[in-house]
Amino acid sequence: MRFLVDIPDEDLGWLDRKAAETGKSRAALVREAVAAYRAQTGGDGIERYFGIWKDRSGPDEPAI
Repeated sequence: MRFLVDIPDEDLGWLDRKAAETGKSRAALVREAVAAYRAQTGGDGIERYFGIWKDRSGPDEPAI
């Protein structure tokens, strides 16, 4: 998917320098940054919230 985003000139300069240093495109660096942020914040929450109710009792179970 392509999208338009406004990035401050200072950040764009930094991004261009990193792209030159690593031999990657701006787009590749942005994709990597999004993937890293998603991993850091738990993505869609499945891994983050899996088992969250494991200690709760159901209507037919005694409370723990």
